[in-house]
Amino acid sequence: MANTDTQTRPAVLILLGPPGAGKGTQARMLQQDFGLVQLSTGDLLRAAVKAGTEAGQRAKAVMEAGGLVSDDIVLAILRDRMAEPDTARGVILDGFPRTPGQAEALDALLAEQGASVSAAISLEVEDAAMVERVAGRYTCARCGEGYHDRFKTPAVAGVCDACGSTEFTRRADDNAETVKARLEAYHAQTAPLIDHYDGLGVLKRVDAMGDITTIAADLKAIVREVSAQ
Repeated sequence: MANTDTQTRPAVLILLGPPGAGKGTQARMLQQDFGLVQLSTGDLLRAAVKAGTEAGQRAKAVMEAGGLVSDDIVLAILRDRMAEPDTARGVILDGFPRTPGQAEALDALLAEQGASVSAAISLEVEDAAMVERVAGRYTCARCGEGYHDRFKTPAVAGVCDACGSTEFTRRADDNAETVKARLEAYHAQTAPLIDHYDGLGVLKRVDAMGDITTIAADLKAIVREVSAQ
């Protein structure tokens, strides 16, 4: 990860939270406020495949064969992306790591670059409220800005606040039954990660049941804290 200021270490933030916790929305706000770069595993894979990088070609071969992209390929793609100049202030990892093994591999990757995880932020939610929150969400088809039937509607009905598009999409699996199953899987999968980062002393917990601005303020305080270290 590029670092032109020897006095400041780039921030490496990990956002942990179940579907509907607001990770995407909050990550975009942190990007705007602090110049951080959000790195989503899915977006990274697609970009690497499109760019035809060595790691991207390996990923493409696996995906075309119907397989799951291995951790070493994902880490190679992540290493390439974090070497680009725009990550100088730091990154926000969304969707990686998902397992303790991936977390340990990420720790090793960062250590190679003289960096480490600045904060693993767990967005704490109530499952019942998450079912309601996720079931009503939709996104702008053009820019990906997130909205909700009840909690976050466009300023002008039917028009995206961010880009002005009038096309929106909903995920087919954003229904109550599917969301409950995904929440159960999330808790089982993430519990070991919580323990891992708690053990490293970098775990931060944020109440994600409040309004967007309150949650954003809590996250900003964490970023300022770790950036000052």
